Amino acid sequence: MTITIKDETFTGETLHTVDLSFESEQVSVKEIISERVIQEVAKYNEKADGYFRGLIEPSQAEKTLNGYKLKERKKVDAEKQVYVALDAFQKNGFFVLIDNVQSESLEQMVQLKADTSVSFIKLTPLVGG
Repeated sequence: MTITIKDETFTGETLHTVDLSFESEQVSVKEIISERVIQEVAKYNEKADGYFRGLIEPSQAEKTLNGYKLKERKKVDAEKQVYVALDAFQKNGFFVLIDNVQSESLEQMVQLKADTSVSFIKLTPLVGG
């Protein structure tokens, strides 16, 4: 089963889309997040442009208009990125909406259909002071 996931703003503007494939039609939220991160890391590690475009900022990277730029070109560890992403979900660093309903836990099971809508909404910290 292949689904398209979207990164969205709070206003519903789509920032980025990614297609993910799963062997089963029933998956957990944890599997959706993990597969997304693994695919993003693999795509980055194959490219030579030095910009990481993904859910989680790699360590020692700076945010740019084109994504995250690593100070030195090196492979990103997918396992570490998955761990950081799952931790961020549990700490409300981003929301996952499935068919416009917020996912509550990593263990929540999702029945995938051709029209299943999955959106990731990152929270932006307010800057004050």
